[in-house]
This record gives sequence, structure tokens and C-alpha cells, in this order.
Amino acid sequence: MANVKKTKGVIGILTGGGDVPGLNPAIRAVTFRALREGYQVIGLRRGWAGILEMSRDPKADNSNHYQILTEEIVNRAGRTGGTFLHTSRTRPSHVKKNDVPENLRDKYNNEVNDLTPEVLKNLDYLGIDYLIPIGGDDTLSYGVRLYQEGVKVVAIPKTMDNDVPGTDYCIGFSTCVTRTIQMTNSLRTSAGSHERILVLEVFGRYAGFTALLPTMAGAAHRCVIPEYKFNIDRLTELLVYDRNNNPSHYSVVLVSEGATYEGGDMVFQDHSTDAYGHAKLGGIGDLVSAQIKEISPRYNNGKSVNTINQKLGYMVRGGDPDAVDSIVPMAYGNLALDLILHRVHGRLVVLKNGRYDNLPIDVVTSSKKLVNVDRFYNTERLRPKYESFEMMPLFIMTSE
Repeated sequence: MANVKKTKGVIGILTGGGDVPGLNPAIRAVTFRALREGYQVIGLRRGWAGILEMSRDPKADNSNHYQILTEEIVNRAGRTGGTFLHTSRTRPSHVKKNDVPENLRDKYNNEVNDLTPEVLKNLDYLGIDYLIPIGGDDTLSYGVRLYQEGVKVVAIPKTMDNDVPGTDYCIGFSTCVTRTIQMTNSLRTSAGSHERILVLEVFGRYAGFTALLPTMAGAAHRCVIPEYKFNIDRLTELLVYDRNNNPSHYSVVLVSEGATYEGGDMVFQDHSTDAYGHAKLGGIGDLVSAQIKEISPRYNNGKSVNTINQKLGYMVRGGDPDAVDSIVPMAYGNLALDLILHRVHGRLVVLKNGRYDNLPIDVVTSSKKLVNVDRFYNTERLRPKYESFEMMPLFIMTSE
């Protein structure tokens, strides 16, 4: 038995993957409602790492792995960005030999180990009746695995890329788009002052929503996205045209980190990968910027156009949540509690066509959510299509 007191029931909650604004409001919403309904809430620290690495020894210090949540704790953090429970990209079903917790190394010594049996034992030790993982498709895919193993899981979608299947909205996306627009507008003054082409690299490994939506809002002239291999000559021609026809003499392009040009591949920072097999992206903005400068004389009467190259990176995921990422997490947290109170599990809470709902959790692993290029991306002009908005969701352009 765990050294925690079981009341009406125990709910475990964790945040996995990248941080985004809106996680703390979601934790707050779950905890407030759960406590008032008579449940105890345990915050599992550092995503799946906390429940994987904890010890079942009653004398062990597990303060780095989980904590009992109270209204005072979550209320203090509820208006802030990031996640006070911390996060990681741990994948308990694929743990490398060197990453196996020390107390388990005698039992698990393969090059890659499935430690799911230990996770199940630890959940049982803590007396957790329901588990609420908050994360993107990687974090939630392991939630699907635990559900298949018999754990009562209710999942909440989070990722600034907005690419979790089944939902129109993931926590963090609105703040990301808001920040991208703000920062792009701020950098316009430098681009205009020096009459340059502004190249901004933004998040988006497989889906281009974080580049497409700010461009649709007028933050950039062009954008390139992972779903379509672009021609660098064509991009340069368009940006030189935009610059020369702009009274302030500059142009702007948003480049998704996962974008590729014809004949090229994704650009990675190094050869290392995370627990889900993803190499760390970064550098396509540098490459595009250098090539634009090199190619620009062809379309500018033989004169080279200088560029300003900036990777927005963590600046769009830091800081406090905007209005949408303060409201939606509150609703998602309460939706999760509604399901638990009705003893329903194996679900993903979602926003669909402007309404809150829930779907089977395995929707996370059954498909991919990408930009519908044919419908929402003009491949000739390398920018969003501005048509057919009627009856579309608030954040349009999904492939679903």
C-alpha cells in the first residue's frame, strides 16, 4: 500500500512532452473539481518519468516523483505558464539500458526495455483509480498503451503544433500563434529599417499549423510547411517580389522547423533522438535564409538582398497563457472530471466544431492530423488560401 490516504478515489495527473502555456490551468481545473467531489489528486512529476522511477519502498523519498495536490498548490500556479509538475519525454515502453532506474537494473538489462509492468505496479501502489495524462500524440500514445493494459485513462490534448488527431484544439496552440504574430510584428521594424527579407523559423515537425495561421492573420507574406516540399527558387522569387512591392521595402516568411525543399530532407541539430525516436529539429531557417540571399540577385536585377534570420523557438512557448489557453484548459479539466464522475474512461476530451466533446482515446494513434494542402494551402503562392471559411472550425485548415 502507498503512504497516501485514499478517499472517494485517487486521480493521478501528469504533463508530458514539451511545455506550453495552459498546462497549469488544466492541472488547477482538475484538482479543484476533483477535491470538491471528494477525490484525492496526486501530481506525477516529470511526465511518465515520475511514475516510472518512483520506489515502492515505504521508507523511500519519492518527493521528486509525485506530490499530493491541494487547492493552495494549484491555485498559486494556475495563472502561470509552463508546468509546475515538470515534464519529460520519457517513454516507459522503450527505455534504453542506461536509463533504467537503478533499482530495476538487475531485472531489466536489455538494450531497450519495456518497463510498463513496473508502471502498472506503481500506479497500483499509489492507489490511483483514474489517470489523466496531458500531452501530445507521443505522451498520449503511451496513455493508449496503459488503457489497453487496464488503466482507467482520460486524456487531455496538449501541443503547440495542434496536431493531436480527433480534436480541433490542443492546449498551447493559441498562445503560440499569438506570440508568433507579436514577435513577427516586432521584428518588422528591423527588417524594414534594413530593407531585408525576414526569415523566421517556427515549431512544426510534421504539421504546419503554427506557420499557416499567423500567415493567414497577416503576420507574414509567405510560409513553408512540412506537408509540402517547396521550391527554394520560387520562394525567393516571391519574397523579392513582396519586398520590392512593399513601401517599407521588406518581406517576411515563416518556416516550419519540419519543412523541406525539393531535393532536400529535414534539418536536424544533431544525430541524437528522444525516447520516441525523434531527432531534434532546427536549422532549416538558417539554410533557407542563406539560400535566399544567394539566389536573390536572379530576381532583383543582379543585386543581392540581405536577410534577417531568427528562430522563435522557446520564446513562443514561454510565459503566461493567453485567453484561449486559460479558458480551454479549465473546460478540458472539468470535462475529464465529468467523465470520471460517470465512471467513463478510455476517452480523449476534445473541441470539435466549436463544441466540447470526447472521443475514444485510441483516436490518438489511429491517424495523423495535418494541414489539408489541397484545400488550405496555395502551393503556387506558398501561402494560405483565403476561401471557403463557412462552417469551418475556429482554427481551420485541418486534414480531418
